[in-house]
Amino acid sequence: MHSSPTSPTADIDRFVRDLPKVELHVHLEGSMEPPILLDLAKKHGVDAVPSSLEGVREWYEFRDFPHFIEVYLTSVETLRDEADFAMLTSDVAARLAAQRVSYAELHVSLYAHLMRGVPAHVVFDGIEHARREAEQTHGIQLRWIPDFPGDYGVETGEQTLDAVLKDGPPSVVGFGVGSVEVSRAPFTDLFARARAAGLHSLPHAGENGGPERIVEALDLLHAERIGHGIDSMDDPALVERLRDAGVPLDVCPTSNVCTGAIERIEDHPLPRMLRAGLSVSLNSDDPPMFGTDLGNEYRVAHGLGLDVTELAALARNGVTASYLDEAGKRALLAEIDAVLARHQES
Repeated sequence: MHSSPTSPTADIDRFVRDLPKVELHVHLEGSMEPPILLDLAKKHGVDAVPSSLEGVREWYEFRDFPHFIEVYLTSVETLRDEADFAMLTSDVAARLAAQRVSYAELHVSLYAHLMRGVPAHVVFDGIEHARREAEQTHGIQLRWIPDFPGDYGVETGEQTLDAVLKDGPPSVVGFGVGSVEVSRAPFTDLFARARAAGLHSLPHAGENGGPERIVEALDLLHAERIGHGIDSMDDPALVERLRDAGVPLDVCPTSNVCTGAIERIEDHPLPRMLRAGLSVSLNSDDPPMFGTDLGNEYRVAHGLGLDVTELAALARNGVTASYLDEAGKRALLAEIDAVLARHQES
C-alpha cells in the first residue's frame, strides 16, 4: 500500500468524483435549479415563487413534509410548455452527467401537470426531445417513471395511467405513487393494470408512513423496488423479507432529514440497512430543494461511517436495481470495480 499525499477528505472526494453512478430516485420537477425556477416564474407570471435567489433558498427551508409538498407543487406551476420541460431536462441531464451518472430513472410528476391543463403529450414531447439530445451530447441515458400523488385519490392515478398509456414513449419504464403516504390498498387494481401494460411497479413507501406501507406496496402493488423504505428498519420481519427477496430500496438521506422523516443525519438508518443485507441504492430525490446532489449523498454516506468498499457496494446496488440493459449493467459494474481497485492501490 502506497501512502497518499492527499488528505482523507480529498481522497474520498476524488473517489466519489471518479465513481460511476446511476440515479434511481430523483424527481425531474424537484431537480429545478433556482435560476431556472426564477426564469420560468417570470416567464409565466407565477407570483407565488419568490423573486430572488435568496428568497428561493429561504423558501426551500421546509417545516415538514406537507410544507415540502406545498412548495413542490408551487414550483411545478412554472412548467407549462414543451420548451420549459425540454430546458429543465437538458439542465438536469448535464448536471447528472457531470457527476459521472451515465444512467438515471427520473420520476415525472405527471398528474401535477394534467391537473393544470397541461396535456401529457406536451410533457413527454419536451422531456423526450431533451433526453435524445442529452444522450448524444453527454452519453447519459434517461428513463421516466410517471407518478401521481396518492393522497389525491385513486381517480388521479387512473387519469395519470390513462395518459401514460396514450402518450407515453418507450422510455417510460415504470409507474409510481408518491406524496403523503396514504394506504396503498386503493391502488391495487390500478397498479395491476399498469403492470399488465408492461410498466414496472415503483411506488414510494416507508418514507414516513411506517413499515405497513412497505408491506402494502409488496403485497398489493407487487412493488419491484421501493422508493425510500427507511421505515423497514422498524420491523425486523420485514427487513428479513426484503433481504431474502432482494427487493431494492432507493434511499435518499439528505431528503429524509430535510422533510423531517429523520430528525438528524447522524440518526439515519442507511448504515444499518446496508449491513443488514438490504439492497440499498443511494439517491438525491429533489437535489436543489435539499441543497444536495448525488455526489454529496455519497459523501454524506461516508460521513455516516461507510468506507469506500461500502460506497462502491451502494453504486453496484443501483446498477443492479436499474432497468438498464444487461450489457450496460456489466460495463458499469466493471467500471465501478476498476475505480475501487485503483483507489485501494493508491
